Amino acid sequence: MRNFADELVRRIAELDNPTVMGLDPKLEYIPQVLIDEAVREYPDDASKATAHAIWLFNKALIDAVYDIVPAIKPQLAYYELYGIEALKVLNKTIQYAQSKGMLVIADCKRNDIGATSTAYAEGILGSTEIINGTKVSMMNADCATVNGYLGIDGVKPFLDVCGRDGKGIFILVRTSNPSAGDLQDLELGDGRKVYEAMASLVNTWGEDLTGEEGFSSVGAVVGATWPEQAVEARKLMPHNLILVPGYGAQGAGPDAAVASFTADGKGSIVNASRSLMCAWKKREDLDPSDFAKATRDEAIDMRTKLNNALKDRKYV
Repeated sequence: MRNFADELVRRIAELDNPTVMGLDPKLEYIPQVLIDEAVREYPDDASKATAHAIWLFNKALIDAVYDIVPAIKPQLAYYELYGIEALKVLNKTIQYAQSKGMLVIADCKRNDIGATSTAYAEGILGSTEIINGTKVSMMNADCATVNGYLGIDGVKPFLDVCGRDGKGIFILVRTSNPSAGDLQDLELGDGRKVYEAMASLVNTWGEDLTGEEGFSSVGAVVGATWPEQAVEARKLMPHNLILVPGYGAQGAGPDAAVASFTADGKGSIVNASRSLMCAWKKREDLDPSDFAKATRDEAIDMRTKLNNALKDRKYV
């Protein structure tokens, strides 16, 4: 049976690259040459032109890195921002990345009461019954990010889909944003921090979904901007995958980004979004039409830096 954790761990090993490329498109990230092409395609429909520009950008970036980067992580908010046509492009992007052998992590941070959470889980990861009893996989992502701070009743529907369909989730534990500590570092009555309590829950929730590679498909989000906390979180989650945001544009370097990896350098994947998507903006020597080459060069550089950092761990 399929197991998301096994697939991700093996793909990382195959490509020797613990990196996921965030695809969080904004018009300001997209080279003018693609915007001009999209406007020519849809001169009388700005919504469709916008969505088409996003598609051209996403497709080019996937084509540039699919053979060196294991996964993409589209942030749903950026597609919702541009409306229905952009959401269609999101689905198209997911299908295209999967056709290229990439895994897809839908960054949506969903949770709600049980029934609503079930709708989220089935819509993003699973399948939905429509008229005439037909079942359709609506988004069909391989994995989703989940907000676990509502407790197990909002997480269990995702666990059920993961167990049934071999999908994965990453649950927020210690996020990368500056104010994360306002809540997540508060001390509980038993002396633990809030994020440590969440890490322990994630470890428990994921026990039944551990694959052959020794990692659970129920993973955690632990930001690279907090390496000391990442070390502690790993101790509490020895067998959970960890998604690491915060690298690059958010300020964390490679040494901090690998803090949550296991002693043998496994079990985590580091996200980069703007630093990869907008790499072309930093290259004065590069024609903007070669934006995808800049992304590939940046992805190779990131891979090298992460692997070097893993050889010389500064946070253990």
